Amino acid sequence: MQNELRLQDYPVASHTAPPRKGEAAGWQVPRHLRGILSLDDFETAARRRLPAPIYAYVSGGCETDRAMHAAGNAFADYDWVTRVFTDTSSRSLDTTLFGQRWAAPIGIAPMGVSALSAYRGDLIQTRAAAEAQVPAVMSGSSLIRMEEVAAANPRAWFQAYVPGESQHIAALLDRVEAAGFGTLVVTADVPVSGNRENNVRARFSTPLRPDLRLAWDGITHPRWLLGTALRTLARHGMPHFENSHAQRGAPIVSSNVMRQFGARDHLSWEHLAQIRRRWKGPLVVKGILAPEDALKARALGADGVIVSNHGGRQLDGAIAPLRALPAVVQALGADYPVMLDGGIRRGSDVLMALALGARFVFVGRPFNYAGTVGGQAGVTHAIGILATEMARNMAMLGVLSPAELGPQHLRRRGS
Repeated sequence: MQNELRLQDYPVASHTAPPRKGEAAGWQVPRHLRGILSLDDFETAARRRLPAPIYAYVSGGCETDRAMHAAGNAFADYDWVTRVFTDTSSRSLDTTLFGQRWAAPIGIAPMGVSALSAYRGDLIQTRAAAEAQVPAVMSGSSLIRMEEVAAANPRAWFQAYVPGESQHIAALLDRVEAAGFGTLVVTADVPVSGNRENNVRARFSTPLRPDLRLAWDGITHPRWLLGTALRTLARHGMPHFENSHAQRGAPIVSSNVMRQFGARDHLSWEHLAQIRRRWKGPLVVKGILAPEDALKARALGADGVIVSNHGGRQLDGAIAPLRALPAVVQALGADYPVMLDGGIRRGSDVLMALALGARFVFVGRPFNYAGTVGGQAGVTHAIGILATEMARNMAMLGVLSPAELGPQHLRRRGS
């Protein structure tokens, strides 16, 4: 298809060079995004565009942000060992997971209230993922109905924040299945909300409390005010938490919001067993850091796990996912799908996680920023940047596919 973005062939020179005469144009980077050369560039641009409270919510972790920073810093623990004189001209990023072929071993992680930072945020993320043929995981704390997202991308996954209440779990699963999602991700690391002091200091809260400060932030950020906030209100009304339960949740400004999320500190392994009995498709547990928990999840029927510290937004000081990854992979074995999210900003970060045993890697905040800056085209561009970096670095490492990566390509610093 002419408009299909083939990740392994993403045009490295497309920032400046038009297609040569006779070449198919394919997908071209929009002019206003050609100065965006890395995922970090998206954050810089998004910070200028977003009101301070919204940016603080997306960018922050909890308490001292130690766990959030550790996720990215962990990649400096290793150096690459390259192999030379290997013909890598036929290299490919193609990866199979749960019986489905994906164009690259990367996906869009679930991010709550994405529609606050970009107009129809969840939809632009899932549409870009569908075009690029990578998975997108819809957040259960999103502001767009799951049915709309599943219709836009039938291969999207759904991430559930399940309360420890059996009847509510069953009703939610029935709705997710009816919407058309095939893969369910159960988040395990949110028994209570983390202590996100940065949100309080920036005057971001759930429920959202409009005041003169927020109004001023909106006025001083007119592209966000007109392009996201007022556009959403005019076309779709006040945003609601749409997908926490089987029914529509409360408006984002309602004082009932937190009560409607339910008592998650009651959640137990028995509830996971209940979910496994009811859910027939692939089941993934997200938020695993301990090998013992990974083994328990597999024993109860989970088809895969995501090693994650929730973007550093839950327990400050939690181990970085990359540092937890090798022990989890060793416990579960190479044939079991272990995935990872947290701290990914470069294609080399993705490849490093794969070399340490991850089958797939999910990326969150950068895709949120990309949607803020460029809408769906921004998300597409962010996927392309990441894929380009991966394909280029695979050539320098001397590997033809992600499956060839292994510990032999790494040396731990100080070892």
